[in-house]
Amino acid sequence: MSFEKIWKKDGKSLFDSLVALAKWIVLACITGVIVGLVGVVMVKGINFVTELRGEHSWLIFLMPVAGVISVLLYKITGREKDSGTNAVLSAIRNQNQIHFRTAPLIIISTILTHLVGGSSGREGAALQFGGSLGESISKVLRFNEKDKTTLIMCGMSAAFSAVFGLPLSAVIFPIEVVSVGIMYYSALVPCTVAALVAHEVALFCGVQAVPYKLPDVGSVTVKGVIVTVVLAILCAVISMVFCQLLHSTQHLLEKTIRNKFIRIIAGSIVLIGLTMIFGTDYNGIGGNVILNAVEKGEAVPWAFILKMVFTVITLSIGFKGGEIVPSFFIGATFGAVVGHIAGFSPELCASLGLVGVFCGVTNCPLASLMIACEMFTFERAEYYLIVVGITYLISGYKSLYSSQKIVYSKTEPTFVNKETE
Repeated sequence: MSFEKIWKKDGKSLFDSLVALAKWIVLACITGVIVGLVGVVMVKGINFVTELRGEHSWLIFLMPVAGVISVLLYKITGREKDSGTNAVLSAIRNQNQIHFRTAPLIIISTILTHLVGGSSGREGAALQFGGSLGESISKVLRFNEKDKTTLIMCGMSAAFSAVFGLPLSAVIFPIEVVSVGIMYYSALVPCTVAALVAHEVALFCGVQAVPYKLPDVGSVTVKGVIVTVVLAILCAVISMVFCQLLHSTQHLLEKTIRNKFIRIIAGSIVLIGLTMIFGTDYNGIGGNVILNAVEKGEAVPWAFILKMVFTVITLSIGFKGGEIVPSFFIGATFGAVVGHIAGFSPELCASLGLVGVFCGVTNCPLASLMIACEMFTFERAEYYLIVVGITYLISGYKSLYSSQKIVYSKTEPTFVNKETE
């Protein structure tokens, strides 16, 4: 082939790539700014109502009222059958539509949940409003379906980054979570730019991740590896139980209490009763409990069970939010307990439990490693690699998201294309 033909072929390819790069840098920056600002509003709103609830404990008794308002908002706007984060994942893989009103709805309802002490996270809201805003931008610009899919992932990355303050994890999570075994690498640059821009927007507005400080545990030891392997296996079991409880309880309540208003009122009364018995540690996000587990190795032995119960009831009866931060709580407290029993750094075990349970419920090993790196640094990366690898392998086909697909088998290089349970 002549030099002229090679130049024409490679030169055109290079030009097209540069045009695509410029296009996505601009669009990702716009998405990062818009979604980042919305994320800041949501985080500040959740922080405000959480502090308010701490100062006025009586707000917990308004849980039935907040529940009715939340259900009513979705009913009035015609989003009664909204499937939350599952709808976003379906939009990416099947090119379904995400309604713009999903964004304000999920933000308002999540803030209501935290105002009255519902046990939920905020990533569900982040992924949903991020995906919704991403699609809305694509509609304004009249993008085709493929570009729309990329922009939805951009919105998810930007939202995750702004809300959690973890830009590296925010890049990987959206392109890994949809179809496990397939990475949407075409979205890597757009998601990177969107996540970094949203992160800077959040920092500028005073929103940043909680800095965790782990004590020095020295070099890797045989005992440490053995404890990590056992902990990873247990984290896989915990993650499977959590996912199964969430789905089974939701389906059971939908069948037995068909009226959504009655369901959320009855469930709220149960949650109020549980709070009166066990205290407020299991309401809301539970950030202080996670912090104590990771930095001090302190956790009540049954904390992870109670958080699971509170979260399952909260989300199954119709409150909004997310499951990832509760999974952090469950993993961190469980890991700290295992560390005390094993006589091996409960602080490190808490961080390993946090990452392990997250990996088990999301089936995202790479994002889990990024979370470990950004939250705790990679000083003891060997332990994180072990816990992530084993938890991913053993956790089977359970997932928080029923729209997620396991494309390739976890135990052998075989195409399975299996729906998660």
